[in-house]
Amino acid sequence: MKVDEATVRRIARLARIRIDDVEAGRLVGELSSILTWVEQLEEVNTDGVEPMTSVVNAQIKMRQDEVTDGGYLDRILANAPSVEDGYFIVPKVVE
Repeated sequence: MKVDEATVRRIARLARIRIDDVEAGRLVGELSSILTWVEQLEEVNTDGVEPMTSVVNAQIKMRQDEVTDGGYLDRILANAPSVEDGYFIVPKVVE
């Protein structure tokens, strides 16, 4: 697929990236070569290949889904400048 400079500028605008004329010209070639490479990947026969999340066939260890407080409230509150009854004390910001 061939990308033109107008497409590059539109992509840059959508991504909120400012590019100058030199960069736009350079990116035309780079994006065209990337899309050509992706088109080559479409030619690969993937029939019978199952999707995978890792190159290693490993099972994830399952655990019970239970709600806890973490068990280390004292360590968390130790970093706070001001604490009362297990809560952070912060300055009032709304009247």
